Amino acid sequence: MIVAIVLSAGESSRMGQPKALLPIQGKIFLEKIVSALKETKVGEIIVVLGHDADEIKPKISHLPVTVVVNKDYARGQLSSLTLALGILDPEKTEGALVHLVDHPFLNPALVDEMIDRFYESKKLIVVPRYRGRRGHPVIFSSRLFAELLGAPPDQGAKAVVRAHRDETLEIATEDRGVIVDIDTPEEYRQHVGRE
Repeated sequence: MIVAIVLSAGESSRMGQPKALLPIQGKIFLEKIVSALKETKVGEIIVVLGHDADEIKPKISHLPVTVVVNKDYARGQLSSLTLALGILDPEKTEGALVHLVDHPFLNPALVDEMIDRFYESKKLIVVPRYRGRRGHPVIFSSRLFAELLGAPPDQGAKAVVRAHRDETLEIATEDRGVIVDIDTPEEYRQHVGRE
């Protein structure tokens, strides 16, 4: 099974409010991402909260997800990822699809294609690529979990991706959503304000 891990623990300092709760298409970011994931082949969804967890948790209590709270969120994204990896059942989990809350445009069909290609190719990492730029989500094989748990905190998962260039499958897509990263009010207006 592929488990989806949605990282939503950061301070959203440049946005000035929790990105997880920003409205988009009648939902909030986290709700939109989880709704998309529910349409895919992922077997389970874990959401990692940290900063503003007390504010966000009640607003996502209706979602079919496992919520974990990273009290050490200030240590960075990797600390949230390793916390989620630590609760996975190693017997049942073949990979983790890692997604970030500030990438709200998640395409279920692309996720399913990534999962299918992950199993077909036996590659350790699967990543979408839009016109030369890598995006999100990223699938990591369970064979990399130990490496992710031991990755340098300042580099995080990027260090593991760099170490496995030859075992990474890139999937070309014309879905620009894979690279849309909303960190500031300006980016929010640019990408969401035009809906």
